[in-house]
Amino acid sequence: MQLEIIYHQNQLVAINKPHGLLVHRSKYADEAKEFAVQELRNQIGCYVYPVHRLDRKTAGVLVFALNTEMNAAMNLLFAENRVSKKYLAVVRGHTDDSGIIDYPLVNDAGKNQEAVTYYRTLQRSEISVPFGKFQTSRYSLVEVEPHTGRIHQIRKHFAHIFHPIIGDRPHGCNKQNRLFKERWGFDTMLLHATEVTFLHPETHTPICMQAGLHPEFRKGLELTQLSIRT
Repeated sequence: MQLEIIYHQNQLVAINKPHGLLVHRSKYADEAKEFAVQELRNQIGCYVYPVHRLDRKTAGVLVFALNTEMNAAMNLLFAENRVSKKYLAVVRGHTDDSGIIDYPLVNDAGKNQEAVTYYRTLQRSEISVPFGKFQTSRYSLVEVEPHTGRIHQIRKHFAHIFHPIIGDRPHGCNKQNRLFKERWGFDTMLLHATEVTFLHPETHTPICMQAGLHPEFRKGLELTQLSIRT
């Protein structure tokens, strides 16, 4: 596997992670044979440290440090919410023009954690595909900015406001996911990390890492008759 490297300097490297690639080995995916950490290590010939996580089914910007000192510094930036992240998602239904989802999420230890997500709607569509009691299907393309970094935050928050992300399991809409699978043979989760920005921990210069959409996401846009306007 040849990973797309989108940034490589200042003791940092970032890739455009494909949909379906695990960041590292996990007991929850014993069948997986490829991992971003090992693939990148082999590709650039040195050890790498993932400074944040992306779900297996989420694509986009994934940042690594090249030494333990930078890893610690970047971990601190993420922990203190000094990193800005933007995502694109295709969701079921027509979302509001913009919104703030302020809804606590329960972590693995059973503790409630503050979780806040901002979004704005870029485009809406209505296609001639019957769904349930409706004669058409509605979708929205949203730009998302999580202001906290909880596990599955974006996925859970959009499910909470009844606009689940297409292809999301287990937080999404099973009926909608089945429609995409049976009608088009499509099961990619339509969530993509487009941008990560922060001040470099040592140089204090602004860093902006951006990742283009993968073919699977573009196919999802085509199916839902949505597009990225430039």
